[in-house]
Amino acid sequence: MDVTKGSKRARGERAGLSRQRVLDAALALVDRDGLAALSMRRLGADLGVEAMTLYHYVPNKDALLDGLVERVFEQAAPLTADGARWRPALERYAGSLRRTLLRHPAVLPLAMSRPAVTPQTLGAVESGLRMLRDAGFPLGRALDVLNALTVFVIGHAAVEAATARVNEQGAPGSTAYLAQLDTDRFPLLVEAGRGGHGADDAARFDHAVRALLAGFDGGA
Repeated sequence: MDVTKGSKRARGERAGLSRQRVLDAALALVDRDGLAALSMRRLGADLGVEAMTLYHYVPNKDALLDGLVERVFEQAAPLTADGARWRPALERYAGSLRRTLLRHPAVLPLAMSRPAVTPQTLGAVESGLRMLRDAGFPLGRALDVLNALTVFVIGHAAVEAATARVNEQGAPGSTAYLAQLDTDRFPLLVEAGRGGHGADDAARFDHAVRALLAGFDGGA
């Protein structure tokens, strides 16, 4: 009998730990201090337990990182719809996922590099596929829709997060920068910069999502 493992579990239970609480604490840590700051030792300190206690809830660091992706994706609108209303459901999901990712920008590198592997994230994919199959999509095309949409959302959010400071500081590439260009050489860019055209990330995102899904319509 492994009494050491049992005692670690008891300490974790006394501290009120659960897998969800561990993941939520890890998400709060990376939101505050960045992904590079995440370690079992640091997370254990935040939760008031020894680092080894955490391994009862997440078996290794990879599982912890996968769990972070899971927790972020769980905050997005669920992939469910009634019958043919798959497009509004996917539009809601895309917008919700974008907003969630922008609230947790430190998790974006993980969202770009780690596939769905936990039961929870796989369950969300299964729900999306079932929704599209019920709407008449072949399985392969249903996977194409979900993959294309999710990759677009993650990529758009990553660019937004990376360029937010550029736009705030009026650095090269910002609307303030474009507004000061040579009007003889770049008249349209200057007009766009001065008028703020194309500067609304959310509006551009929503339009692109609708266009993307329209391209898949009729594929059912």
